[in-house]
Amino acid sequence: MQICKKCILTEAFPGIHYNKEGICNFCLEFKGLADLEEKKKAYKQKFERLLKEHKGGNNYDVLMCYSGGKDSSYTLAVLKEDYGLNILAVTFDNGFIPGQTFENIRNVVESLAIDHIFFKPRFEILKKIFCGCVNNNIYPRKTLERASTICTSCMGLVKFNSLRLAIEKNIPFIAFGWSPGQAPITSSIMKNNPEMIKMMQNVIYEPLSKLVGDEINQYFLETKHFDNFNQFSYNINPMAFLEYNEEKIYRKISQFGWKAPQETDANSTNCLLNSFANVVHKKQFNFHPYAFEMAKLIREGYIDRKKALEKIMKEEDFKTIGLVKKKLGL
Repeated sequence: MQICKKCILTEAFPGIHYNKEGICNFCLEFKGLADLEEKKKAYKQKFERLLKEHKGGNNYDVLMCYSGGKDSSYTLAVLKEDYGLNILAVTFDNGFIPGQTFENIRNVVESLAIDHIFFKPRFEILKKIFCGCVNNNIYPRKTLERASTICTSCMGLVKFNSLRLAIEKNIPFIAFGWSPGQAPITSSIMKNNPEMIKMMQNVIYEPLSKLVGDEINQYFLETKHFDNFNQFSYNINPMAFLEYNEEKIYRKISQFGWKAPQETDANSTNCLLNSFANVVHKKQFNFHPYAFEMAKLIREGYIDRKKALEKIMKEEDFKTIGLVKKKLGL
C-alpha cells in the first residue's frame, strides 16, 4: 500500500492522492511553519481578547471537558495557572475509564483546586451504541476521517451534553484538551451558532436515536436550549495556538501525581475502549483512525515520522480488547 513520503497517510485514506515524488495532497497543501506561527499568534491574541470580555462575568469562566488524559490534564493546568480562570471540569464516564485515570483525575483537580463532576450515562444505553457501531456504518465516511465510529459517538455525546450544560449554567467557554493534530487551528476558537449546531447535532443524534430510541434525547440539546441563543458559548482548543511539547506536558502533569495507565493503547492515556475502537475502524476502513492526527503533527513539527509510525503500527493489547468485548457482550 502506498504511503506518503513525508507523513504517514496511506492510499486508503479518503480523498488522498500523491504527486510524482510520492508526497500526498495534504502535505502539499500545508503552507509551512511560518504561516502556522502567524496563525497561532493571531488566535492566541483573539483568545486573550475574549477572556477580557467574559472573565469573571459568571460563576464559572470555562466548562472543561476533562477526560483525565495527558492533553486535557495539561490544558486544565494552563487555563487555571496561566490564565487564572474559574473552571468547572466535567468528565464523561463511558464505562471504560481505567482505575489509574480515575486517580489521575482526582489528583489533578485537587492539586489545581478545581470544581469537578462526573457524568455517567446508563451503561445499557452506551452498550447499545458501542455495539451498534461495530457492524454498522452509521455516519458518513467523511465524519470518520479523524476518529473511529465508536469514538465519534462518544465524543458527540460529550460535545452536545457539555454545550447543554454550559447553556444551562451560562458558562461562556467550553474547553477541549485536543492536541494540535486533532483539530485545525482555524476551529480552535469557535462561537457556537444555533443553526450550525442543529445541523451538527443531527449528524450524531439521528443514527444514535435509531440504535437507542428516545432515551438518547436527554444527552442532546432541546428546543429550550436553542431558544437561549444568546447564551451559546465559545468552543476553545488552547493547545492549537499555545506551546505544545509532549515532554513538557508529561513533566508538568507529573507534578500533580498524574501517571500513565498501563492498559491503554499507544494513542490514548485515558480510555480502554479506544483499543477496540481502533481495531474495528482498521477492519472497516483499512486505515488507522489516528493516522490523520499523526500526519498533521508530523507536518507541524511536533513529532517525527518514525515515532508517528510506531504509534499507529503498534498492536493493541489483546487482553484489553478481550475485557472490552466481554463487557459489551460481544
